[in-house]
Amino acid sequence: MTDSLSLRRSFPAAATLSRWRAPDGWEHRRFDWAADAPRGRLLFQTGRADVIEKYLEVFAHLVARGWSVTAFDWRGQGGSGRLLADRHVGHGGDFSILVADLQAFWAGWRAEDLAGDLPHVLLGHSMGGHLALRAVVERAVDPDALILVAPMLGLRLPTGALLGAGIIGLMNALGRAERGIWEAKDGPGHHTRQRNLTHDVERFEDEGYWYRQQPELALGPPSWGWLASAMRSIRALDRDPRLDRVKLPSLMLVAEADRLVDPRAALAIAARIGARVERFGPEAAHELLREVDPVRLRALAAIDGFLDGLTT
Repeated sequence: MTDSLSLRRSFPAAATLSRWRAPDGWEHRRFDWAADAPRGRLLFQTGRADVIEKYLEVFAHLVARGWSVTAFDWRGQGGSGRLLADRHVGHGGDFSILVADLQAFWAGWRAEDLAGDLPHVLLGHSMGGHLALRAVVERAVDPDALILVAPMLGLRLPTGALLGAGIIGLMNALGRAERGIWEAKDGPGHHTRQRNLTHDVERFEDEGYWYRQQPELALGPPSWGWLASAMRSIRALDRDPRLDRVKLPSLMLVAEADRLVDPRAALAIAARIGARVERFGPEAAHELLREVDPVRLRALAAIDGFLDGLTT
């Protein structure tokens, strides 16, 4: 049996990387790993500043259970085209552009199933979860089921929501939209970031391993403009009356001690869309699928059970 470290730090021989261009010509990096006898197809979308390589262990698990997995790095991060001359700053304009990218990719990806007899599932983590749900609400995608993992349906701002929104608005008004919210050398320390993401130090260090192999994949702090865009998109989704009309088999995994996104906002939206919910307590940080084994395996078991229900 292949050990966990090898799964996480070596690219699978059966998987492929390719390039995909959005309708406006923007280049994205695409990942595909086909199951030998697929039960279904799953599009996995990561969070802000993530890269495909961080989830190779998860992909191996899904493929072993018969799910062909595809992913792409979002516009502005990973191996996709960046939005600023300073590649280290995670910028983003209107999130509608990202929804449009997902819509175009989804249409082409779904059409690849020529027989049309496999279930197509959309799984989004964090920012990817927000964009996945927004795309469903706006009918930009038509998955047979939806999985949201620690979705960004509200932000946890260290200054609190009201003051934080004011600071973000002020920094954008002062013309700092394309500036990072911290300088890399002065930003959150290694241990603070690790604690916010996962209790598993070794899995946290996988990210650094891949960045040493491919420094061009690394991304630093979000810009003030990204924060403003994220808040606008979150508010718009919460106020969209179509959200309450979503009728789709859905699973949401929520980390109640999450320091990056607001679990209360996620739970409120889960109730509105009728999602099945798996809740995690203080044992879990934001990256549920990259946590210590008791958390990670429980999260995968919840996903497995949900997916099994689609194919039996």
